[in-house]
Amino acid sequence: MNPTHSARFVSRLTRDTIALILAGGRGSRLRQLTLWRAKPAVPFGGKFRIIDFPLSNCVNSGIRRIGVLTQYKAHSLIQHIQRGWGFLRGEFGEFVELLPAQQRIESSWYAGTADAVYQNLDILRNHNPEYVLVLAGDHIYKMDYGPMIAQHVESQADMTIGCIEVDLQRAREFGVMTVDADDRITDFNEKPDQPQPLPGRDDVALASMGIYVFNTGFLFEQLIKDADKPYSSHDFGHDIIPSVIEKYRVFAYPFRDMESGQQAYWRDVGTVDAYWQANQELIGVTPELNLYDEDWPVWTYQEQLPPAKFVFDDEDRRGMAVDSMVSGGCLISGATVRHSLLFSNVKVNSWAQVTDSLVLPNVEIGRYSRVRRAVIDKGCRLPPETVIGEDPVQDAGRFHVTPEGIVLVTPEMLGQELHHVR
Repeated sequence: MNPTHSARFVSRLTRDTIALILAGGRGSRLRQLTLWRAKPAVPFGGKFRIIDFPLSNCVNSGIRRIGVLTQYKAHSLIQHIQRGWGFLRGEFGEFVELLPAQQRIESSWYAGTADAVYQNLDILRNHNPEYVLVLAGDHIYKMDYGPMIAQHVESQADMTIGCIEVDLQRAREFGVMTVDADDRITDFNEKPDQPQPLPGRDDVALASMGIYVFNTGFLFEQLIKDADKPYSSHDFGHDIIPSVIEKYRVFAYPFRDMESGQQAYWRDVGTVDAYWQANQELIGVTPELNLYDEDWPVWTYQEQLPPAKFVFDDEDRRGMAVDSMVSGGCLISGATVRHSLLFSNVKVNSWAQVTDSLVLPNVEIGRYSRVRRAVIDKGCRLPPETVIGEDPVQDAGRFHVTPEGIVLVTPEMLGQELHHVR
């Protein structure tokens, strides 16, 4: 942050800001992990949900007026927010409001990211913020939004876009921008086939994080204008941003570590492989994402559970976990867990082996089972002697196997219906 930005200056800006978290997407690339939940509700890191990261960033940044826009299969997401995010005090003008698609203006569901905000214009007007911070609800990162808003104000921008450097191959999945020497955006292309690399670099492009700061009046004006366009897809990346670059002041905010100046940690866990990898990184000795950081805590709904327990110490039946993270309520009963992440309330029975895997909440792994390089979804009950991750052909016949060879297992694949629809 610019040294002239006092903490008081930034705190005034964050108090005048309302954050809107777009949390309505399915995240279909996560395959069956989002069969019954929206992507922001997917568990992450042992005890969190993906939505906890942007929510925690807001609270830690001093932004305590937050709206969460929901749509696709939002029940578990809404339940999580109601249970875990009710500590903000309405008497002090603080809130986390749930804004489901409710046909306030149109008779349709949210048609795109811009339309989702447009359909809540009357609510935004009532809150009367100076600035609107629009966030994606499905990325893993820790970010102080205060300096970004301060840069937005200092540069007299109409809109500011948070951005990161990504390699050219991955850049095809993002909105890619070109900037001048002052970080003013001169060109923007949503998911281009041939991404434009950064000047002087041929290996990386500047990609949008899906984080936008708007002057409120400017945002309203553009959303209303876009809503009247019959052929618009009503999306920030496809429609709003390309339409405002030439006439208005639109700037990039490169997301860097405040101390080192290097590219900061940010993960799009949009595929099963990326999701598995980002969780596996947490197991390392000094992971890039520090969940033990007392200065920037990640808040969540904390279920009251007993401590993790490891039982039996016989030579061939020893309850143990090595290079692993084990959450509350877990019981490792004469089993071996290596380089794995166990979420809450997981039971691993005797002589079972779990290696390089993610085991989501409320899973039971039967005796003599062997699980390797897998994601076991919430509520699965693996029968005794189940073998996963050793025979790709056999796994592909029963489960979903990713391009990197990670095996995704859900209750439905095991014939265990947790969600009875008829």
